[in-house]
Amino acid sequence: MEVGRQKAEGKKDEAGVALIVTLMALLLMSAFGVGILLTTATETRIAAAFRNAHAAFYAADAAAEFTMDDLLAVPDWNRVLDGSIRSSFVDGAPRGRRVLDDGSGVDLEEAVNFANCHKATTCRAAEMDAVSEARPWGPNNPRWTLFAYGRLRDLLPAGGIDSPFYVVIMVGDDPAENDDDPGHDGVAGNPGAGVLGMRSEAFGPGGTHKVVEVTVTRASGAIRPLSWREVREN
Repeated sequence: MEVGRQKAEGKKDEAGVALIVTLMALLLMSAFGVGILLTTATETRIAAAFRNAHAAFYAADAAAEFTMDDLLAVPDWNRVLDGSIRSSFVDGAPRGRRVLDDGSGVDLEEAVNFANCHKATTCRAAEMDAVSEARPWGPNNPRWTLFAYGRLRDLLPAGGIDSPFYVVIMVGDDPAENDDDPGHDGVAGNPGAGVLGMRSEAFGPGGTHKVVEVTVTRASGAIRPLSWREVREN
């Protein structure tokens, strides 16, 4: 009887150990599965961010190229610099908030202010003249002014572009000028005379934001780019 009781207790102990081992194995498998899901989700987000960043870059570049034709049609670029003439590509008044496809927004006035003095509120002249890494020209720093703005998909007839990006194109005097008058194009003989700066920004899903700056001039009845760069925003 004693031997039988010991065998029965031994079997119970073995069953208890087996249950613990099984539970630990299930726990490890669950943790492994959760890890795979988290890794997959992270990689998906990284891939989406990478894709959106590239798409935003191309959106900003395309918007800049498109609006060059509108600049060609303006004989006096001072009218562009003071905001009295704008592109044909606008979606309303040059102020206020625009809502993107993902529910986020772009405030036109804030976008211009950030470009001019790195803050959302109205820039003072001294702030726009301040020398920084991004704006090292002091009194000749561009005074960016809205020129074109709207959804990228509206650049072409309906169905031509399926894009979630909103683009904002600003213009400013060429900072190569040395007349300390960023509100007007330089006179003949000034190194920046007849040259205009363009700043094209694209806003998209998940806070994606890309900026391209171009300087252009007139040449043989066309607009010719003189310089081009992608601006790395902090």
